[in-house]
Amino acid sequence: MRHPFQSIKASSRSRFFWFLLAAAVLLTVIMNWISQPLITPAAPYGIVSFELAGTAARSHLIIASWDKIARLYAAFGLGLDYLYMVVYSFTIGLGCILAAEALYRGKFPLGSFGALLAWGLWLAALLDALENIALAVQLLEQGSSPWPLVALVCASAKFSLIFLGLVYAFYGLAMHAAGRLTRR
Repeated sequence: MRHPFQSIKASSRSRFFWFLLAAAVLLTVIMNWISQPLITPAAPYGIVSFELAGTAARSHLIIASWDKIARLYAAFGLGLDYLYMVVYSFTIGLGCILAAEALYRGKFPLGSFGALLAWGLWLAALLDALENIALAVQLLEQGSSPWPLVALVCASAKFSLIFLGLVYAFYGLAMHAAGRLTRR
C-alpha cells in the first residue's frame, strides 16, 4: 500500500523530514508551555490527564481544578493542537517512510510496514481531532457524558499509533546505522 509521501522525490524527503522535525519540536515546546497552567493535583499531567479522564466525574474534577485563565489556556491549546496534529502526523509518518526505505535497502525485517504506519499516523491525527471536539464540549458543558469516554478512546488509540510510529522510525534509524557500520 503506497503512501503519498512515497511520491516525494527521494532526494527531497530527508530535507522535508528535517524541516517537519524542527517544526514538531518547536510546537511541542509551545504546547508544553501552554499546558503548564493545566497541571493541578486533579490533573497531574495537565491536558493529558483531561484526555484520559474517561468519566464525567473525573473530567468535572479536572475542569473544576482549573481557574478561568487555565481554562482559556486549555481552549487555546485545543485550537493550536489542530496545527500540531498535522505537523506531528506528517513528521512521524514521513519518518516511517524513511525508515521503511532504509530497512528495505538493508534487507531488514518489517521494511514493508512503514507505509501502513504512515497511514496510521494520519488516522492518529483524525482521532486527535475527534478527541479535541470531545474535550471542547466538556470544557463548555463541564465534563458531560459520553464525551469523556469518547476522548479516552480516541486519545488511547492516538497515543498507541504515535508510539508504534516512533518505535518503527527509531528501529529503521538503528538498523540503517547498524547496516552502515557493518559495511565499513
